[in-house]
Amino acid sequence: MSPAPAEDPQQGTITAPAPQAGASARPADPGLPAGATRVIWLLVVSAFVVILNETIMSVALPQLMREFSVGAATAQWMTTAFMLTMAVVIPITGYLLTRFPLRTVFTIAMVSFLLGTVLAAVAPTFLVLVLGRVVQAVGTAIMMPLLFTTVLNVVPAHRRGRTMGVISIVIAVAPATGPTIGGVILDLLQWRWMFLLMLPIATLALVLGVTMIRNVTDTQRIPLDVFSVALSGIGFAGLVFGLSSIGAAAEGDALMPPWIPLVVGVLALAVFTWRQLGLRDHALLDVRAFQAPAFTISLGMMIIGMMAMFGTLIVLPIYLQNVLGESTMDTGLALLPGGLVMGVLGLIVGRLFDRVGARPLVIPGTAIVSAALWGMTTLTAESSLGTVIAWHVLLNAGLSFMFGPLMTSALGALPRRLYSHGSAILSTLQQVAGAAGTAVFITVMTTATIAGAASGTEPTVALMNGIHNAMVWGAIISLVAFAGSFVVRSTPAEEEVRPVPAQVPAGVDA
Repeated sequence: MSPAPAEDPQQGTITAPAPQAGASARPADPGLPAGATRVIWLLVVSAFVVILNETIMSVALPQLMREFSVGAATAQWMTTAFMLTMAVVIPITGYLLTRFPLRTVFTIAMVSFLLGTVLAAVAPTFLVLVLGRVVQAVGTAIMMPLLFTTVLNVVPAHRRGRTMGVISIVIAVAPATGPTIGGVILDLLQWRWMFLLMLPIATLALVLGVTMIRNVTDTQRIPLDVFSVALSGIGFAGLVFGLSSIGAAAEGDALMPPWIPLVVGVLALAVFTWRQLGLRDHALLDVRAFQAPAFTISLGMMIIGMMAMFGTLIVLPIYLQNVLGESTMDTGLALLPGGLVMGVLGLIVGRLFDRVGARPLVIPGTAIVSAALWGMTTLTAESSLGTVIAWHVLLNAGLSFMFGPLMTSALGALPRRLYSHGSAILSTLQQVAGAAGTAVFITVMTTATIAGAASGTEPTVALMNGIHNAMVWGAIISLVAFAGSFVVRSTPAEEEVRPVPAQVPAGVDA
């Protein structure tokens, strides 16, 4: 009988025992050491808390627009500033996770999140509120790559599907249920309580993390290329800012023409990519991950899925409240079933992935997403609340069949040395995709609404026309994802198992 894995009390590192003579390289169904199980679940819960804040304020947009006297394109910065910061910070996480121990990186993330939450809760102006969201986003940006990298290092390939199914709850269900929680809070309390109620939960997570987390990754003393950090920040910030400014430009509130930050962002990222290829093993963000076709294809599909999710999350609350006249609580509750469906299916789809691979799940998933988005184009000012809920549930069901399999397929295609970089690339482009989806939906909606109002159309009718046009664009984009689903790799996870180094736990109980 093999000895149980143990934790080194001196290093706080989870280690696996040396195999006995005659033992196979990897047991048929090994268990995860208790310390690693604790690390994964604590990171999952912490990540859920911080990611929830990405969309919790979406149902508060109409109220914030009235209280601070700002338009829809300006109010969207509550969400886009969050994503902008994440897009800037996430590329640095590959370096952080290689250079510093897991517990140190976790502490930085949670302290940043707590400070931002406090600042947002007491914000006297809209600008200060957005600043608090930015500080919050620094912690959130670090948390997701931290979770991905930890899982990739301790979970063998043949069990990653079910573990990624759990993570899909964080990556998709937390943003999806954010509006629901926000709606309930707004109906009973002021919007500041959205942040105040998070404080004790985040504080508890920080205390437990500092006390219980052990390191499951190796650290290396590598140099930080400051020029790459600057290029990354300018590039991703330019993209997200430019995309977000398109909606403001439609209202005449843009600080500058959107094409300027977009061009600057693209050029900066081109130089950034060239420099990373030259730095190779010392790259801030190793773009050689894109040499793996499965990673690149799956990542492209994820981008489209995130655009659809964030676009609908920003438009549906406006439709429900300003067109159908629903309260903030009813708006939040209307979006709850979709979030719950995504959570349940995420676990089921994860286990299916371990058996059949990605393609058999992604093809029907993208078809369902496309059908749901085309269905939303039929919504009118007379549509029932039940109809809206049905289409939203169908959309989230389709996304459940996309997110987990695509994340697992993408990251599982990389060699171990690129895990942290692949996780950072995936998380960064998800934020860019979210900003792009928000920008596309808001811009199309705003442009059509303004045009309708200028022609003398009744305001509610003009807004409904704008929302319809936004949904049409989303539906058209979904067709690209459906076409791409047929080239996603379908190899089951069992065929992709790579040897697990002795110092890394050999399996997971999830």
